[in-house]
Amino acid sequence: MSAAEGPLVVGVDTSTQSTKALVVDVSTGRIVASGQAPHTVSSGAGRESDPRQWWDALCEALRQCGDAAHEAAAVSIGGQQHGLVTLDAQGEPVRPALLWNDVRSAPQAHRLIEELGGPKAWAERTGSVPGASFTVTKWAWLAEHEPESVRATAAVRLPHDYLTERLTGQGTTDRGDASGTGWWASGTESYDEEILRHVGLDPALLPRVVRPGEVAGTVRDGHDLPFSKGTLVAPGTGDNAAAALGLGLRPGVPVLSLGTSGTVYAVSKHRPADPSGTVAGFADAHGDWLPLACTLNCTLAVDRVAALLGLDREAVEPGTSVTLLPYLDGERTPNLPSASGLLHGLRHDTTGGQLLQAAYDGAVHALLGALDLVLDEDADRTTPLLLIGGGARGTAWQETVRRLSGRPVQVPGAKELVALGAAAQAAGLLTGEDPAAVARRWNTAAGPVLDAVERDEATLARISGVLSDAAPLLERGPEAR
Repeated sequence: MSAAEGPLVVGVDTSTQSTKALVVDVSTGRIVASGQAPHTVSSGAGRESDPRQWWDALCEALRQCGDAAHEAAAVSIGGQQHGLVTLDAQGEPVRPALLWNDVRSAPQAHRLIEELGGPKAWAERTGSVPGASFTVTKWAWLAEHEPESVRATAAVRLPHDYLTERLTGQGTTDRGDASGTGWWASGTESYDEEILRHVGLDPALLPRVVRPGEVAGTVRDGHDLPFSKGTLVAPGTGDNAAAALGLGLRPGVPVLSLGTSGTVYAVSKHRPADPSGTVAGFADAHGDWLPLACTLNCTLAVDRVAALLGLDREAVEPGTSVTLLPYLDGERTPNLPSASGLLHGLRHDTTGGQLLQAAYDGAVHALLGALDLVLDEDADRTTPLLLIGGGARGTAWQETVRRLSGRPVQVPGAKELVALGAAAQAAGLLTGEDPAAVARRWNTAAGPVLDAVERDEATLARISGVLSDAAPLLERGPEAR
């Protein structure tokens, strides 16, 4: 290992399909070592994973980091949001975790909204109108379909909570990830006891919400990880809040993240409450807010379309009037959990490359439609849009976002921003700095800026028109046709 200038920290990103670990030099932000290991997600009606796979993947990712991980003074876990982890009295999973993109709880979401005052009341209370992605709806689904699992549950955790607890032996979470459950009240920043009573969840089963900058615990004995006993453990947070830290994000700067899901968000000083449900009023990981819109279908859906066409993902062609709504997993924005993909406007002369471009357009359309909603009214609309995530370095993604947004686009050079944000949070424990300031010192957001081009209003209007006309069909879902 090369000599480091300052102490070392570990940042972890436990995402839907893999766990990544970075060992980072606090003084410089240099990545000293890294590791990655996959885990599996079920297919079919649900999307589930065994949490024990996340732990095994963490162990393997840290093993790949070698001696550098052993020298780390602090660690933090960033993880996929919303997932419902149910543990028994021995701390073992009662059943596989229900993941964020499991939409089976859509009926429960609709029922909970109606039973507890409607969308406006939910937005004012929790900051968000719950959809099928939210943890509270998954718990309601579990209570209805698997009451024996509910009876066996002695602790309820989110994915990042599960790994943090295995490190420290203490049940903790943070305000950023708690704000995506649907049972955390954003106005009081505490668990909402009325919501918990309504869904039959004892608050004693929930983790303690650790404050920003507070130590969640220390690494305990009796594990196979390379950490020294007493290594500090930060609160951790959800993946989007971690990426915001990793960018050192300031209020008013918009981010569009292209991953398995797509998200658009910005840091705000104002507590959001959107009764339409388009914007989730999440908290961030350092005391502000992170209004966010999320689509279920992004890079994975577009890659699937490319595979069906037998094309490389970059093999797009211009000049199309075809519309493709790539709702292969249902959709969250717009709220169409029962939807499937929809193709309109196919002609004899339509090419495969044009169909692929239409998939890109359909995936980006919903995210850009929510962009103005996540930004404060006084935000500068000429600020470059930060493009991150697995798709951000793809030319087709970059050009589609430029054309449909009409904004300059900046592509940060730093990769693995969720893990870097977690590392910045761990570094803050050692230095006393705001983790976002740590990331700015590391210059993580630096990268090329692509100039703005004229916004393609015609394509945006065409997609909006098809979406509006097809709404009854999309709301019914394929099983009802």
